[in-house]
Amino acid sequence: MKTLLTTICFAAITLLACQSKIEFKSISVDEFETLIAQPEVQRLDVRTLAEYTDGHIPGSLNLDVKEEAHFTLAADSILSKEHPVAVYCRSGNRSKKAAKILSEKGYEVYELNTGITGWKAAGKAIE
Repeated sequence: MKTLLTTICFAAITLLACQSKIEFKSISVDEFETLIAQPEVQRLDVRTLAEYTDGHIPGSLNLDVKEEAHFTLAADSILSKEHPVAVYCRSGNRSKKAAKILSEKGYEVYELNTGITGWKAAGKAIE
């Protein structure tokens, strides 16, 4: 009976661990601006190089999430898990994908929920 109870408890704990989601936080333009004002926060634009060249948030690195295999490998060589990552794209779709990937790899991730479109509409700086 004790062995059965131990087995059931172990199975329940394992199931809960497997179902736990790695989370990232989607934040507003103003929250994103406050976050990236901190010097240790890594800024990451996950749009294409052409989109990035067209204008990006100052100080941002560029890694195209559409090239997922390259993105995954390059992220580990460019980013530090010791500092938060602030990620954005055009409208918020690709950045959510990138945030999920990075979160699963152990990064602390904050995602701009309206993308650079919302950033520009709010009159924030781009370069």
